[in-house]
Amino acid sequence: MFNRTTAIVLVAALAAALGLWASQKFFAGAARSSLPRTEAVRLFDPPRTLPGFSLRQSDGTQLIPGELKGHWTLVFLGFTHCPDVCPTTLAQMSVAQKTWEAIPEASRPRVLFVSVDPDRDTPDKIGEYAHGFHKDTLAATADVPALEDFAKSLSMVFAKVPAPDGAPADQYTMDHSASMVVLDPQGRMAGLVRPPFDPNVIAKDMAVLTGAAP
Repeated sequence: MFNRTTAIVLVAALAAALGLWASQKFFAGAARSSLPRTEAVRLFDPPRTLPGFSLRQSDGTQLIPGELKGHWTLVFLGFTHCPDVCPTTLAQMSVAQKTWEAIPEASRPRVLFVSVDPDRDTPDKIGEYAHGFHKDTLAATADVPALEDFAKSLSMVFAKVPAPDGAPADQYTMDHSASMVVLDPQGRMAGLVRPPFDPNVIAKDMAVLTGAAP
């Protein structure tokens, strides 16, 4: 049975999805036909400019909007104690990343893993976790208010689910959006990829967007 926190997260996720759908319908126009053809990536027209944010990368440096410019980036929320969705998604994306290794680094698509569990996930820990799937994966986190603002700007949600009765308090889990957000080389929210993920199709779509598709 869902607990109250999970229900709130699901309602918020539905509201966010409806907001994205409404914005797509509102802004879609004649220019829609000029967008590249993609299968897994649902592109927005026009892309959404994101508000300012500041996250801590695994190497201790700050991740600000300017750092994401110049590349197409897939953003995924998660946490290192995640039992299934996070490791599965990162493993799937590592398949796509291996395909992208043939693309010059200057234009290679990137994957950004953002931990929404800063109490347990230090920058070092998220770096070790993410790089265990692929060395090129970016990893970042922040304090909860900054993470909430960042997630909201991407129409994504997360919430802490307390540990079951009788379990240690630190055995809590995190509910979070499972979709990936696509940022364009200008750092704008340009699209969305919803699960289930096919890494080969995603790899192809991102190569198309990058201009590296054969």
